[in-house]
Amino acid sequence: MKYKIPAVFVMVSFVLTVTELQAQKVYGTSSGEMILQSAMIEQNGDDVNSNLRFTLWFHAGEYVHLDAGNNIGFFSGMGIRNVGFITSENDIKTKYRSYNLGIPLAIKLGSFKDHFYVYGGGEYEWMFHFKQKTIIDDEKLKYRKWFSDRTPSFIPSFFAGIQFPKGLNVKLRYYLDNFLNHDYQGSGTNSDYTSFEKTQVWYISLSFQIKNEQIKEFNSVATEMASR
Repeated sequence: MKYKIPAVFVMVSFVLTVTELQAQKVYGTSSGEMILQSAMIEQNGDDVNSNLRFTLWFHAGEYVHLDAGNNIGFFSGMGIRNVGFITSENDIKTKYRSYNLGIPLAIKLGSFKDHFYVYGGGEYEWMFHFKQKTIIDDEKLKYRKWFSDRTPSFIPSFFAGIQFPKGLNVKLRYYLDNFLNHDYQGSGTNSDYTSFEKTQVWYISLSFQIKNEQIKEFNSVATEMASR
């Protein structure tokens, strides 16, 4: 299934423009993520074991929130994350990962004054750096490349989550396209991807959303204490 990138940017521009006219509050947040991820893999007609993959580095995001009152709002912004999956077949372990730069668009519903709400939306991510590591016995074969043809250039996803008071955020994300480019037949480490029929990644993440104004207040207090 193919997705039109321009449509996403038209949607983002429309929602941000309309909401900005009506919003009572606009603010920014910063966040990181701890991601537990896996994938649904099919190869040569068979399901392939996919091990859980946990990553802390490098995940960061900057987001703009537009709240039209206390109960409904939107947010967008930009985030970078380390996403991938691990397969284990016949004593051969292969790790695939990509660094992605994404632009989300989401709606949120809840009580913003209590910092408690649910949210959901979609995101397009640019897959700009790919790495593959194959482990056979004690031998490790590595491949890495910027803007690789082994993955699609862009990949869409849906996500949903809950923002709890005190900053804790839990999110579930499901990628709508295959992580690997199954038509790729170039040379290199384990490079025949035509045997894959499905490589769709999903993940659960934990993060803390911190308002930028709170970060500024903390830095001001820290600076004042250090100057005493």
